[in-house]
Amino acid sequence: MSETTAPSSQRLIPLVAIVGPTAIGKTALGVYLAQHFNGEIVSADSRQFYRLMDIGTAKPTPAELAAAPHHLINIAYPDETVGLSQFLHLAREAITDINGRNKLPLLVGGTGQYIRALLQGWQVPDIPPDEELRAELEARAETDPEGLWQQLMALDPATEAFIDRRNLRRVIRALEVTLKSGQPFSALRRRTPPPFRVLSLGLTTDRAVLYQRADARVDRMIEAGLPAEVQDLVDRGYSWRLPAMSGLGYIQFRPYIDTEVGLGKADLGEVVERIKIETHDFIRRQYTWFRPKASDIHWLDALSPQRHETAGQGITNFLAQSKPIS
Repeated sequence: MSETTAPSSQRLIPLVAIVGPTAIGKTALGVYLAQHFNGEIVSADSRQFYRLMDIGTAKPTPAELAAAPHHLINIAYPDETVGLSQFLHLAREAITDINGRNKLPLLVGGTGQYIRALLQGWQVPDIPPDEELRAELEARAETDPEGLWQQLMALDPATEAFIDRRNLRRVIRALEVTLKSGQPFSALRRRTPPPFRVLSLGLTTDRAVLYQRADARVDRMIEAGLPAEVQDLVDRGYSWRLPAMSGLGYIQFRPYIDTEVGLGKADLGEVVERIKIETHDFIRRQYTWFRPKASDIHWLDALSPQRHETAGQGITNFLAQSKPIS
């Protein structure tokens, strides 16, 4: 099993990370392992932070939430923002608390940047949002996203190594921090070895099979009432420009239900197809964060009948090697 360690002089917290692309089965594996190893789950899915957004984010079911304690789910409303800095603070706090109660923390999710930042000890600048500046940058992004990217490259070319130019939310935040602090965003990111001893388990399978699983899940979301969930959010006044509303499974409904862009310009079938296509693209981007060599992940076949037992044996071996925790 693959693991990463901080300096040996520290008393390290055992932490199991369960990662992989969307629709691969991370939640079910996390719940199984939490039940068998007296564990609690810390969510590393940035879409599941938000209340009222249950179906489209594939949150754990009520039965799964009851089967194992979960942290960092439903911690904000859609008009609030849980950024990387806040996630790191909350996740570190939750992991320390779980360990302090002699339970095993399990980090479960597919938001690669958040997972890597936590496991690698990123120290992200805690610069509060500037709503006026952000609104200005968001307005520019709607008409000239390439110009926004070029401005970031001129101010901080090093960010090209870790920011996807298509992720306008991250481009805007990097520009916001750079302009507010007067320093390059990349220069404000430091790394401190985290106080964790980490075992990383990844779930994967054939890409074509995974796409089929993802498509089937989208169909189940529609049947479970996703259109009504999105309509409810709009009726409550949540803007499409909010980061939460711009996510996969939500923004694709805008031409279907938003009168500002023309009610009826897209039918439900077109929305579903767009969600499936963009889910495939999302899966491809997720794999860029979870390369085995870069992330030191032990990969498990998501379709193997023995995947839970294999993961459990790996954790048993991992915990037997762990140092005492104070």
